[in-house]
Amino acid sequence: MVSKLELLQRQKKLSETESVDIRTYNIIYDCIDEIKLALEGLLTPETKEDIVASIEVRKVFKVSKSGNIAGCYVQSGKITRNDKVRLLRQGLPVFTGGIQSLKRNKDDVREVESGYECGIMLDGWNDIQPDDIIEAFKIIDAARITDTELAKRISK
Repeated sequence: MVSKLELLQRQKKLSETESVDIRTYNIIYDCIDEIKLALEGLLTPETKEDIVASIEVRKVFKVSKSGNIAGCYVQSGKITRNDKVRLLRQGLPVFTGGIQSLKRNKDDVREVESGYECGIMLDGWNDIQPDDIIEAFKIIDAARITDTELAKRISK
């Protein structure tokens, strides 16, 4: 026969040698909540694309030293120099990457808002044609939650 204290001491030694974390709870709901939080931490974040601007290429200017510059009109949203962009030709994506330069009236700018014209040079891509569409987007990482946590948030 083994006493409860002796059994707990053996379990503690074994957990230390096996690097297992043992936690004690007085209320079962605290245990369940901690397990759910641990599971949510193991889930990979869900990535979403948020389209922040739509830009129409109206004219292409060929510059011998640096490449092609797209003369554009920002149809909606606001484009910033750090945005990722997707070049669409007849609705199909032909390039996804970054912006090498963003200009407004020959000045380098950080952003251009809807209703204004600008010059865009794509990073590593020169095949730009009039009537192409440039979509500016940001990638957002959203933490995923378990179904039971979602149900709790909805019921509140």
